[in-house]
Amino acid sequence: MAAMLLDMPMQELWTLFPIILREHNTQYKKWYRAEKSRLLHLIGKDQVIRIHHIGSTSVEGLIAKPIVDILMEVTDDCNIVELKSTLESSGWICMSESYMPELKLVFNKGYTPNGFANQVYHLHIRCFGDWDELYFRDYLILHDEISRDYAALKQKLAREYKNDRDAYTKAKTEFIEEYTKKARMEFHNRYAPDRWRSFS
Repeated sequence: MAAMLLDMPMQELWTLFPIILREHNTQYKKWYRAEKSRLLHLIGKDQVIRIHHIGSTSVEGLIAKPIVDILMEVTDDCNIVELKSTLESSGWICMSESYMPELKLVFNKGYTPNGFANQVYHLHIRCFGDWDELYFRDYLILHDEISRDYAALKQKLAREYKNDRDAYTKAKTEFIEEYTKKARMEFHNRYAPDRWRSFS
């Protein structure tokens, strides 16, 4: 199944998996917690430093693509080859991987040749760091008016780029960068490794 999807032309993938926005589902947090538990059991707590629910599904009341994004921070000595193999044998599809200048792996689960499954996940794997996604998430949670502005922007862009995920993501970048910068000023490096040593 993974090979079938990876062999599809990009335009065909975008048609099969269009940009769909839905009202917030209170089950997202349960999905995240259940998947977090499965990941820790699968990989082992000794290789994981922190796991976070990120993205729009982590913000109560915010419309979102019905995809739960998870950021998993691993130890510097984590066996990445073994980790990748373990995830792929458990149904995750590696969509992108980068090792320089820093580790960034992205896995998907819930994508099928017939479209989205009932539960869909994106897993972002990185080393322990001070990641922008955490600040942007917290800013939206704290500032309802900005969350509403973000929802309006996403609705507009979803109409324009329904079958072009790259363009949809790129068009959100300016907004995300602006409020991530404000978030970093407000939250004072709260996620820096030397300030956080436990799971969120």
